[in-house]
Amino acid sequence: MCNTVFQMTTISVRVASEVKEKLEKYNINLSETVRELLVRYLEELESKDLAERLESLKDRIGGKIDPKQVARLVREDREKR
Repeated sequence: MCNTVFQMTTISVRVASEVKEKLEKYNINLSETVRELLVRYLEELESKDLAERLESLKDRIGGKIDPKQVARLVREDREKR
């Protein structure tokens, strides 16, 4: 178990009443769901950023990076999170 303490902040989101009612119908924990989705979205953005930076590096060094190695490095980076 991770013992890291995160400082939290509050955000508010407005959704249509119909959406909220449907989510409540399925007993969805809105806070936890939004938190998880935001974390996943951020991980996706960071992965895209890393891929772009690796591609830029590859262009600068003349394509001397093995694409399989790049994929392995990206995968390792994702697994560390």
